[in-house]
Amino acid sequence: MKFVCEKLSLVNAISIVSRTVSPKSSLAFLEGIYLAADEHELRLTGYNLETGITVRLEARIRQTGECVMPARMFADIVRKLPDEAVLVEVDENYRVTIKGGVASFQLMATAADEYPQLPAVEEESAVRLPQSALRELISGTIFAVSDDNANAIYTGCLVEARDDTITMVAIDGYRMAKRAWRQADAGFPAMSFVVPSSALKELEKILETDEEKTVSFTLGKKHISFEMENATLICRLLEGKFAEWRRFIPASTPIQLVANVAELTATVERVGLIVSEKYKSPVRCLFSKDGAEFRTVTTIASATDGCRLAGDGKDTEIGFSCRYMLEALKAVPTEEVTLLLSGGLSPILLVPCEGEEKDYTYLIQPVRLN
Repeated sequence: MKFVCEKLSLVNAISIVSRTVSPKSSLAFLEGIYLAADEHELRLTGYNLETGITVRLEARIRQTGECVMPARMFADIVRKLPDEAVLVEVDENYRVTIKGGVASFQLMATAADEYPQLPAVEEESAVRLPQSALRELISGTIFAVSDDNANAIYTGCLVEARDDTITMVAIDGYRMAKRAWRQADAGFPAMSFVVPSSALKELEKILETDEEKTVSFTLGKKHISFEMENATLICRLLEGKFAEWRRFIPASTPIQLVANVAELTATVERVGLIVSEKYKSPVRCLFSKDGAEFRTVTTIASATDGCRLAGDGKDTEIGFSCRYMLEALKAVPTEEVTLLLSGGLSPILLVPCEGEEKDYTYLIQPVRLN
């Protein structure tokens, strides 16, 4: 195998696929990057048996072939080369020569015979949407996934496609985050599946914010494939029954308050300064007419602050986790948010203000106050 390509393109490709290379594995070839050069393009793949990423890039292929490169050493060498075209040559004994400018390195690769193929995802219908839309769905929900592997289904995000809407939901037992994206007359095929958060985090890093660029996903029996212009991510789906999230949303919320997201975030951050892993305490919030008072008390300190709100909180007092509230507020894509309450022991809902186009809902369970 022998090829020449631009250094920046190769560095970017290595950086992306390295995210799914196993740092330590009983199968040594999983610690490497699979390279394949055919007559048309160069492909790099990282795969940890759960998630795999393949990146395709343009290169001048002088000799076709395949091998498995030691991931870390390959990445370090290419990254430090001069900003010129990079020549990579692999002989029949898998001795590798890497050249850039006057710099030259030699290392050993391994045969690709035992490198596992990424699962084939065969399904006729693929769902296509802007990369920016999928990126917003992920960033708006992934912070609320569970880290408890005892109930693995909640360590991922539920994805539902139906009619003209794609919805993503995350639940960890204390909160719920839901984001939706709509496309008029899209006619999406009905489907529901759960994607591991580890794969979604890597996908989020690859997706671009350019609204002109699209991504399509194809659902298989046990895997899902996300296809972009020059990259493909395939991961195993999580198995199990995801909760019926719609029943968690209260049917009636008589108290409705409108807050400026930046002002509310700053207030919660200030009263949360004295809360830590060692000194834990919920934020006590008293919602009154046109405002709210926030208070925290730990064994070593106390804090009080206030924030303007539009509406009447009817002197409702409620406690909540400072971190959960801040993570929800930081994911809100609009300047104002509506807080919906029905009592001190009921969840807080954060939803769009009337007329907002963004479709999102965040639910935070209250903390019982002493």
